[in-house]
Amino acid sequence: MDFKELAAKRYSVRKFLDKPVDKEKLDLILAAAQNAPTAHNRQPQRILVIDQAAGLAKVDIVTRCRFGAPLVFMICYDKTEVSIRKYDQENSGWVDASIVTTQMMFQAEDIGLGTTWVMHFDPAKVREQFQLPEQLFPVAFLPTGYPAADAAPSELHFQRHPLDKLVYYGSIAQYP
Repeated sequence: MDFKELAAKRYSVRKFLDKPVDKEKLDLILAAAQNAPTAHNRQPQRILVIDQAAGLAKVDIVTRCRFGAPLVFMICYDKTEVSIRKYDQENSGWVDASIVTTQMMFQAEDIGLGTTWVMHFDPAKVREQFQLPEQLFPVAFLPTGYPAADAAPSELHFQRHPLDKLVYYGSIAQYP
């Protein structure tokens, strides 16, 4: 399958089989995270692999969006490792962690696993439950596993704006 097909096929899985993810597949997803581009190659991503009952119970405390996944990645960035843009002091953490998460999602899809990007959580509650050090900022949870037989994309998955609403060539002066 080429990338265009992979990107179109991938959807947010909200129902998983109660089956552990194979170590080989876990390793492929983590390698995709490791290979993700980051600003100035600072690699500020820090990933917590949550696949034991106690950790999954903590995920259930901080978000209702685990959907029964047997494995959840928590993608964070280390505030001390980010690149800082000199013009406005914005840091690259959110963007870097998002690129990492995206690569993990597509790798999972490519090897027959489903994922859902979750950012519906209170970072302070996550920090407390998982005892995160101050320099780590949680960006996303990525519930991951084998999709249930009746898992299906949401109706919204297939709704896409036309390109002429999303893309401007040369000037955005005509933007509403």
